[in-house]
Amino acid sequence: MRGITIGQVVLVGAGNMGGAMLSGWLKNGVPGASVTVIDPGPSDAMQTMIAEAGSLSVPVPPAGLVADVLFLAIKPQMMADVLPVLKSLVGPSTVVVSVAAGTTLAAMREHLGDAGMVRAMPNTPAMVGRGITGAYANDRVSDDQRDLVDRLLKVSGPVEWVNSEADINAVTAVSGSGPAYVFYLVECMAEAGRKAGLQADLAMRLARETVAGAGELLHQSRDDASRLRQNVTSPGGTTAAALSVLMDPQSGLQPVFDQAIEAARQRAEELAK
Repeated sequence: MRGITIGQVVLVGAGNMGGAMLSGWLKNGVPGASVTVIDPGPSDAMQTMIAEAGSLSVPVPPAGLVADVLFLAIKPQMMADVLPVLKSLVGPSTVVVSVAAGTTLAAMREHLGDAGMVRAMPNTPAMVGRGITGAYANDRVSDDQRDLVDRLLKVSGPVEWVNSEADINAVTAVSGSGPAYVFYLVECMAEAGRKAGLQADLAMRLARETVAGAGELLHQSRDDASRLRQNVTSPGGTTAAALSVLMDPQSGLQPVFDQAIEAARQRAEELAK
């Protein structure tokens, strides 16, 4: 982000996601002095990062401060209480970015006015710079604002822009909640290994490193997931035997994931009402 005009960035929320974003911004050239963090109780680690960067940390919006980018990294259940307090930060050229699941543009507009707004859905690997974010911008977001928001979000990984706000619910179901599915896969593999006779701690290490390694191979390879799966699978071998169960069209993973993703998508819709 070096070489572009950042303006005044106001980060509301200094939890895990807010901390990950601030760390990424600072590492990618955002001047610390251009960032104001609003949080009534940041952690010691966050306070240290803010102080070392030369950013301002305050519990409530300072009088007279207007944001160029207002970045909301707070929990959805806090939005109704926090949004009215933030109205003074929004000016004619402010773009508001929310990473809270379920909080619609209409809900934000009710409290903040008719500003340029972006709904974004990152995921927890953002904390190690390996996340992915889905984003939607309303029609008041200019090309320059969208470019700036894209750069701010990309510090934690790729950004995929979607064509409708409703798509954010599906993004939430697939990638926003997705890391939990992968972690549970590790749990299931480890438990199956234990039942197959391995010591529980060994089974967990094998499952954990296998999933982490496979993910890194997928990240680095030009081949898609289907090709990588085929590369591992010898006809009539052990992998093929396991996949005959996992890929069963009635009881395998695909119908289970269809149900799981739809349940998550519907819940995202409910939270938005």
